[in-house]
Amino acid sequence: MGKRGADVVAAEQALERLFRLTSNRTVHARQAAAVGVEVTRAGYAVLRSVDEAGQSALGEVARECSMDPAAVTRQIRALERHGLLERVAHDGDARVIVVRLTAAGRDVYRRIVTLRTAYLADVLADWSVQDRATLARLVDRLVDDLRAAPFRPVEEPQP
Repeated sequence: MGKRGADVVAAEQALERLFRLTSNRTVHARQAAAVGVEVTRAGYAVLRSVDEAGQSALGEVARECSMDPAAVTRQIRALERHGLLERVAHDGDARVIVVRLTAAGRDVYRRIVTLRTAYLADVLADWSVQDRATLARLVDRLVDDLRAAPFRPVEEPQP
């Protein structure tokens, strides 16, 4: 295993299982059916970012969601087609275009949040408050570290 210990391998495998679960089409279809509208995971990230900011320029949304600007533009267009987002001129500078949630977008976003938090509450019902707080803290730390760490080539051991 070289420099990678069994604990790192176990963490990578656990994260892979989590990523597969969160990208599962069946899980996504259930969420869409429960909420009543199809919003992709990337679309949900955009809705969350815009909701938290009130309104955002496209570049800000891309940075906040850790997405390519072209991908954010595609997501915003899809959300606009569903009537969930709208583009408007920035209050302080009419040359700058920002996006904000429509009333329907706020409603859909709130329904998704309610559904997801209720589901997570069920999943974590047997966890202690301390374990849930530790989970949130460690996931936030992991996300920050993943954003900061560049991928680098791995040197193969010489025979």
